[in-house]
Amino acid sequence: MVVATVNQSKPLRIKVGITTVRLMFNGVLPLHMEKFSVRRGVQKEIGGNAGLAKLATEYFEQVSADSDGVFTASYGLLTKVTGYYDSDGKLVVDVNQLKGDDLNDFLSSDDGRKKAMESRKRWSGFLDISTGYNAKQRGDKAKEEAKKFSKAKSAIKMAHKSMEMSSKLTPEIKEKALTMIADLETMIENGEAPSEGRVKKLNDLF
Repeated sequence: MVVATVNQSKPLRIKVGITTVRLMFNGVLPLHMEKFSVRRGVQKEIGGNAGLAKLATEYFEQVSADSDGVFTASYGLLTKVTGYYDSDGKLVVDVNQLKGDDLNDFLSSDDGRKKAMESRKRWSGFLDISTGYNAKQRGDKAKEEAKKFSKAKSAIKMAHKSMEMSSKLTPEIKEKALTMIADLETMIENGEAPSEGRVKKLNDLF
C-alpha cells in the first residue's frame, strides 16, 4: 500500500471515467503526519489516550491500541490511521491513504465514491471531537503556527547574520545566542511551534 502526500490548501480531483470526485483536504482529510492544537479541557474530557482510542472506534474500523496508548485504525481511503495526545497536549496523527491505481480501483468499486466521501466525513468528525475545533478553526490554528515557525526561522537567520557582521558582540552573548538557536532548531525539527517569547529573547540579544 502506498502513502499519499497532499497539499492541504488545494482540492484533490480524481477522474474515474467521466466522473470527477473532488475531496477537500483543507483540514478535512489528512497529510501523512500532522499535529493539531487541542482546545483547553478537551483532552481531559475525552479521557486522554485511552479515551481517544475509544473515540476512534466510533469513526474507524479495526481499532487497536498499544501499551503507550497510541491507537491504530483504518477506514475506506484511510488504510492506516494512528493517533495520540503528546506531552504538549497536541493531537498527533499519522495517516496512510490510497493513491494511484489503488485509489482508482477503490473509487471504481461498488459505492467507491460514496465510501470516499464517508472517509472524509468520518475524519472530519473525529478531528472535531478530538481537538474541540471545527475545520475552519483548525485551519486558523495551523496558520497561526505557520507564522510562528516563519518568525523563528527568520530570527535564526538574522542572528547568524548579526554574529557574522558585528565585532562588538562578546563571546558570552554569542554562546547564549547559539544555545537559543539550537533550542529553536530542535523545536522546529520536532514540529513544535516556538513561542513568540522564545523568539523575542533571541532577537533582543542583538
